[in-house]
Amino acid sequence: MPLKVPSPNVIPQSGDAIGVLPREELASQQLLPADAVIWAIVLAGGIGSRFWPLSSPEQPKQLLRLVGESPLIAETVGRLEPLIPPDRVLVVTSADIAPAIKAALPSVPAQNMLVEPRPLGTAAAIAWGAHEVARRAGPDTVTCAMHADIAAAFGDAFRHTVRFAGGIAAREDLVVAIGARPSRAETGFGYIVPGPAISIDHPLESGGAAAVRRFVEKPSAEQAKALIASGGLWHTGVSVWRARVLTHLLRSLTPEVGDALESLEGGDRERFSSLVQSVSIERGLFERYDGMVVVPGDFGWDDVGTWASLKRARELDDEGNGGHGDVHFADASGNIVHTEGASVVLYGVDNLLVVTLDGITFVTTVERAADLRPLLDVLPESLRNRKGT
Repeated sequence: MPLKVPSPNVIPQSGDAIGVLPREELASQQLLPADAVIWAIVLAGGIGSRFWPLSSPEQPKQLLRLVGESPLIAETVGRLEPLIPPDRVLVVTSADIAPAIKAALPSVPAQNMLVEPRPLGTAAAIAWGAHEVARRAGPDTVTCAMHADIAAAFGDAFRHTVRFAGGIAAREDLVVAIGARPSRAETGFGYIVPGPAISIDHPLESGGAAAVRRFVEKPSAEQAKALIASGGLWHTGVSVWRARVLTHLLRSLTPEVGDALESLEGGDRERFSSLVQSVSIERGLFERYDGMVVVPGDFGWDDVGTWASLKRARELDDEGNGGHGDVHFADASGNIVHTEGASVVLYGVDNLLVVTLDGITFVTTVERAADLRPLLDVLPESLRNRKGT
């Protein structure tokens, strides 16, 4: 089947065909079979400075036990089973943290760790992963890309949504994004504005797929409110496609990466990494691509991106407090506490973040904890890059 790349700025309208198959035929397709071969690419680069002081070069965010008893990345990979077993999971990470990431994922084969020689940006990282999937399993292999730091409360529902998205991607030359219904005007997420439903009998509201009118990455607060008012969904950071389709789209629409793909395909990864420009998959492709489809994900999704997100991802007490370690709350509400080794008592305070580690205690408000860059910019380097315990 020849690949069809939509013309820029052309938005599918009600009644239009989506990609190659007629809308009615696409809508009639079922889930991928339970035994279908699906691969996953998990993006696990970076330290995660928004979880300072807990995150550090030796203990990046992906290795933190922020939501459950396992590191974030182990929970992400474990959530894929049995739909996608560990031997079909590729992990893209950076050289400085690769040994620690591998140690946290003993079931993932060593050859599945794709170690960047330098930070490439998520578009190039996914391009590398797609190339490896095509090389190992074939260019039409359905692939699911995601970040290592997502939370999903309902694993069965998550896997069902991936299978549904995979069923569309297996038959169509397009990218299928998984969206979540927003609960607030969050400026740190991408937004998907749905267009017409793929099937009149299975609208988005009942879990059906829809064409995407617009993708907006990290809008302003006012833009986020407007996008929500127009029916916009959060992008969960999970997308599904066939390997050759993603590679073709990057070559066509993302010159920051596409111009270097020839080197990657020729086996010269060093040249590929030297030629690519760092750009996210959201800005480099999704904002430029008019052929995307979205399916809604109702599986308790959240992006574990800041300390404030733990109020949503962790189990809270009746007053909305969340604690890790020996923590006691009295006449207090809406607080997040993470302590290792010391006891912490909060009395008569609201909406505070308290992090107590060996040698440092950090206190701010939950609201201010959403963006720690101004703080880190003024801290001495020895404190900003303190070694983890």
